[in-house]
Amino acid sequence: MNTHGPRRVFGPRPPLLKRPARGPNPLRRRTDRIQTWCTVLFALILVAGLPAAAISAGYAAHASQMRVVAAETSARHQISARLADAAPGPAHSDVREPRQARVRWVADDGERHTGTATVAGDGDSRDEVRVWVNREGALAQPPSSPSTARTMGWFTGCITAATVAALAFTGRARVRRALDRRRYARWEAEWKVVEPAWSGRNRR
Repeated sequence: MNTHGPRRVFGPRPPLLKRPARGPNPLRRRTDRIQTWCTVLFALILVAGLPAAAISAGYAAHASQMRVVAAETSARHQISARLADAAPGPAHSDVREPRQARVRWVADDGERHTGTATVAGDGDSRDEVRVWVNREGALAQPPSSPSTARTMGWFTGCITAATVAALAFTGRARVRRALDRRRYARWEAEWKVVEPAWSGRNRR
């Protein structure tokens, strides 16, 4: 055991670790740089482009459907009508299932009308029902509701998001395949130059 401190080791000092040289990597080819930029673009599309496109499309679809709701609501209104005959339905049934039945009503101009409307299934000819008519006094379907516009907005937004994601993944896959084909072609051309000298065929 050495009591005079650590034993001195003679010989050259080990080389210090050098920092990596700055500048372009000579092993990084143009196809690698293109693939890196495509990956960055792909990430930006998923992070920023996809939500923006989905929200914009959803709001546009909702606004368009709300204009339809407003137009239908202004062009249609409800009036009171009476059943022309008993609404068809199961006998002794307490369930008011919607059914088609003939109704009669008086339009705003005083003219009497008859037609087929959707009413509860257990009424008789004395019952009064509410039906929707247009400006001409003819029977019409109920106008669309705001909930329909919200559903349309969500549906359009989801479809847009799925479409953008599918296009982004498809584009990324195609670019990668094209870059790989270019790499393989270049590697094959370089190998035809290097292989004879590496295998020693030129020394024969």
